Amino acid sequence: MPNGEILEEACCSLEHNDRKSHHSDKVKNNLVTRLNRIEGQIRGIKGLIEKDTYCDDVITQISATQSALNSVAKILLEGHMKSCVVERIQEGDLEVLDEVLVTVQKLMKK
Repeated sequence: MPNGEILEEACCSLEHNDRKSHHSDKVKNNLVTRLNRIEGQIRGIKGLIEKDTYCDDVITQISATQSALNSVAKILLEGHMKSCVVERIQEGDLEVLDEVLVTVQKLMKK
């Protein structure tokens, strides 16, 4: 399923001064499926360490898991920018730009 289709259905809103994301069931299912796979990868890495697997093989699995988690973050960030950020800018809330810059900086540290 292309990310573009998934992301079009994400949106954020402000309820009682608490910002929340509201993703369609399709978006949630996609993200949860990805996170379930990542959870399995983490358990697999733990098992490799418990079995004294060669370090380089464990590191390779860690790298793959980090890549999968980055993919989830990219999907969320793209959806956030295309919906939540646009919405807040249209409402005149330009502080959202600083928020996005901080978020991107956090992602780039990884």
